[in-house]
Amino acid sequence: MKCSEFLTELTSYLDGALDETTKVELESHLSWCHNCYVVCDTTKKTIEIYRDSNLYELPEDLRDKLRNAIVQRCSERDKPSP
Repeated sequence: MKCSEFLTELTSYLDGALDETTKVELESHLSWCHNCYVVCDTTKKTIEIYRDSNLYELPEDLRDKLRNAIVQRCSERDKPSP
């Protein structure tokens, strides 16, 4: 399996939707290809963090500061260049 093939199958692998032959080939590739291993591991961890995330209520003053900073940054970005 080539890295491009691995990347094509990554979503199906993480969803557990691969046939056994393709799964074995992919896992064999992961055993020797460090780059694909890192991509797979990082993607798995990102999904886990996202799924397990809880919303935390920010203090109102911090929420206001963040909102104002975002609005200011966006308005600066949208200004025409001289």
